Amino acid sequence: MTGSEPELADIVARLRRAMRRAGRTADPGNPLSVAQLELLSCLAENPGAQPSQVARKLRLAPNSVTTLVNGLRKRELVTSAGGTEDRRTVRLELTGDGEAAVRRWQTTNARILGEALGKLHPGWQHVLSAALPALHELVGAIDELADDHPV
Repeated sequence: MTGSEPELADIVARLRRAMRRAGRTADPGNPLSVAQLELLSCLAENPGAQPSQVARKLRLAPNSVTTLVNGLRKRELVTSAGGTEDRRTVRLELTGDGEAAVRRWQTTNARILGEALGKLHPGWQHVLSAALPALHELVGAIDELADDHPV
């Protein structure tokens, strides 16, 4: 522990809020909520996941996932099908339009970050680039903590 955890937690929270705000500004025609986009991204990373698995990964109540999935199915961004071994098991998959929505969101976020990074001093750009492996490892460690404490 370095003592900088509260500051890092604050910066991460502020970065998330700034990205959401900038994302809405950069892509005002996107009709999907952040929660829907996060669910789609989770399915992109975990094709064929069950709703209960998605709920655990996103730390959402199962009924919230059901509500989100129903809205995404109406927009034809997600499909659900019975499992191969047990037909009662529902598996979720992205449709082609769902995959396109994830790519659109990722592209928007990358463009926002690219523009913002371009405004920084080259030294800070280098520091942030050099920190990417540590940030990847941090994300993995946080995911492990979440996985160790199931809902």
